[in-house]
Amino acid sequence: MRSTISVIDFGTSKIVALIAEVSARQRCDIIGAGTTPYDGYSNARWNNGAQVNEAISTAIATAEEQARASVKGVYAGVPGQFSKVYSFEVKVDLQGADPHVTSRDIASLFALADEQVQGIPGTPIHRSPAWFVVDDGKKTLEPLNQHGNELRALISYVVADRFFIEDITQRLLAVGKTANGFFSTPMGQAMLFISETDRDRTALLIDVGYLNTEVMAVEGDAIIFHKTLPLGGGHMAADLAYGLEIPLDSAEQVKRGFEFGQGSAKTSFDVVLSNGATQAFSREKVADILMPRVEELCEAIVKAVRDSAVRLGNWSPVYLTGGGLAINKGGRELLSEKLERPVRELPRKAVKLSSAIYSSSLGLLDLIIDTRNSAGAEQSGVRGFFRSLISG
Repeated sequence: MRSTISVIDFGTSKIVALIAEVSARQRCDIIGAGTTPYDGYSNARWNNGAQVNEAISTAIATAEEQARASVKGVYAGVPGQFSKVYSFEVKVDLQGADPHVTSRDIASLFALADEQVQGIPGTPIHRSPAWFVVDDGKKTLEPLNQHGNELRALISYVVADRFFIEDITQRLLAVGKTANGFFSTPMGQAMLFISETDRDRTALLIDVGYLNTEVMAVEGDAIIFHKTLPLGGGHMAADLAYGLEIPLDSAEQVKRGFEFGQGSAKTSFDVVLSNGATQAFSREKVADILMPRVEELCEAIVKAVRDSAVRLGNWSPVYLTGGGLAINKGGRELLSEKLERPVRELPRKAVKLSSAIYSSSLGLLDLIIDTRNSAGAEQSGVRGFFRSLISG
């Protein structure tokens, strides 16, 4: 049996609507996609609130036209800038003549963490464990039936800004749609693209968007650190537009075509001016304008990682995505040099929309499908039990 799911993802420069068909075998086919540029948001507020409804409507309508289907309800992603991550370490004593971890003990840990999150402003939209430890043993996500005297866990929550949830609920109603639910976009991105093995080693995911950059640390099934930096690819393009005295859209194309590193074969950039004439700019001139902003961004990323207090091991991987830096040749290598760690590109998970600029949308879609399947089917095993807690 196949079902249709529609989602909407709010980036800082575009709104993406996806319509997918999901089969009983969890196969997902994207049958419609709509992308609409808009002015995005800064400081957790819309830069141009008057255009948001039209952008939502256009993105959904384009996806519906491609899918040849009309949707009534839409799942909405909550961007990192409209949410905060909180992690709580909790513990319980194991009871009985033969003390060992039971499902009741795990449920008790979640209940203790729930009590701590209740006083935080906002709406919790996701909770998940980073790890469990029995006594002084090793971290695990499979503690059931382990023997010991104490069970500890680090449980992470994503808490959404109520303004965003209420605002998007009303905006969807205004364009004839209903909000089926709200999900954490960074959470979906992390879970889809970073393998369980890498998450067990604690991984970093850096998403350089148009107006901001998200730096997150992922461990187990949870985001344990998240910070939004007010810098992105749009600031680089704006610097080029001002410094070269060219239109912003032309500056964006120059920025996207720039290759970092000494071995670049591209020595100049041709730009069509507003009067129709073509002007060439040397790579040296472009670099003089572009690199200070890129250096500022890299330094801010390094500082965010350093100040996070997250302990990274020698095998902790770093991933880079988003349209602000990942799509530039040499971008990963530049950031790798600053972080003093190898930086990888995210694995491709879809034939359609495989570019890094769509990674958040695909992650959001995957998280929603996974949550729906977990709620609609009885899952066996330890992860099935955890999922029932998380979605409950």
